[in-house]
Amino acid sequence: MREATKSNLSLWWTLSWQLSIFFVAVVATVIIGLCIYATSILSPNEGMQVQLTAALEEALTRDTQGGIVIADSPRLRSFKAENNRLWFFVATPSGETASYGVIPAPYADLARYVYLIKDADIRGASGTTEVASIDRVDTAEGEYRVMYGGNASRSSAFLAILGKTYLIYTPLLAIALPGVFLTIPRVVARALAGVKDIASKASEIEPRRQGARLPVDGIPTEIAPLVIAFNGTLERLENEFKKRQRFLMDAAHELRTPIAIMQTRIDGMPDGRERQRLLDDVARLGQAAEQLLDFERNDQAADLDEPVDLVEIARGVVADLAPLAIGAGYQISFQSEIERLERKGSPSALPRAMSNLVRNAIDHGGDRGMITVSVSRSTSGSGRISVADEGPGIPAEHRELVFEPFYRVTPKSKGAGLGLSLVKQVVANHGGEVSIESGAAGTRVTIDLS
Repeated sequence: MREATKSNLSLWWTLSWQLSIFFVAVVATVIIGLCIYATSILSPNEGMQVQLTAALEEALTRDTQGGIVIADSPRLRSFKAENNRLWFFVATPSGETASYGVIPAPYADLARYVYLIKDADIRGASGTTEVASIDRVDTAEGEYRVMYGGNASRSSAFLAILGKTYLIYTPLLAIALPGVFLTIPRVVARALAGVKDIASKASEIEPRRQGARLPVDGIPTEIAPLVIAFNGTLERLENEFKKRQRFLMDAAHELRTPIAIMQTRIDGMPDGRERQRLLDDVARLGQAAEQLLDFERNDQAADLDEPVDLVEIARGVVADLAPLAIGAGYQISFQSEIERLERKGSPSALPRAMSNLVRNAIDHGGDRGMITVSVSRSTSGSGRISVADEGPGIPAEHRELVFEPFYRVTPKSKGAGLGLSLVKQVVANHGGEVSIESGAAGTRVTIDLS
């Protein structure tokens, strides 16, 4: 299994450079193939032609009487050393001649006609497999015709042909290669555009938004099975989620009856400390059951577009919970800079969220000080509701975790750990944000609704 730190390869990059290299390899293969084909049909002396004519341009000269002289120049000497079977016959248009090496017998009689021939490829003579060539050599001393042969090799001919045809393939490569490296990445990117769209849509799928599926249209055929499998996985997860949701809601409903029975029986007990402790425990149990029901009901919330007044909701929550806060040893106040602040939202879910914030402050505010609920309009125009207490605060490492379901800062904390999680869920459903500030002077939880 690969290490998590190892980066994944880009499919776009992989396809782009592999296709580009493949195209370059195809072009190179075609060029080499054409040169090999040319080697098979042209004279094997093609490999000698360039070197020999260059050596003779330097070596051919005339003596004081005007006759042809083949000087032993360094280049010709080096060429002779590399070709031990080399022979050539040089003639001028006027019929003057000079030679080197042993001319094969079938071509000996042809030597007297060399001065008449400008270019020739001579093969298939009876009695020899030797191939002869005739070419023109221009020097400072004038024009010469040379018939030659000897150590001809296909490899040298191949290199010579490759060198002669550079005027053909160099412009081809100069035009084609930049085009390839610019075009192929664009083509690949266009082909993968559907995959990017799918990835973007997949990242937008919310776990609590049921029925979301990835579209199959407009994506490459090779990717479609992966998308179909992903959609199948989403469907199976939703089915399991619905089962879990039904179970939790049924369990919470079933808890209501024994909780009510317990409360009735405790109410019939004589007054005392034990009775009050039992009543508090049953009350917390009942609250946990109600929060669990709220948590699951909120997943199915559909009334998110009704007009609601945030000021009225917050004022109502404070009025309902003021006796509970005062009984626990707090002072509680409501502050609002404005008379009304209307937004689109759920008239059932938003009061539950605000109630959970105030209950959380009551449970964790240290049973002293002031609980302040305030409503205002932020500089961006969003509605803002804040609930602040003067309790001991929340350690920095716990501030984000307190929004997770069933998370409690300390194991012996009151409640089931669902209050703030429910708040975050409700706010997320409304497209808002919830933040927390905490320190030695207390804790402030703020909801922003656009």
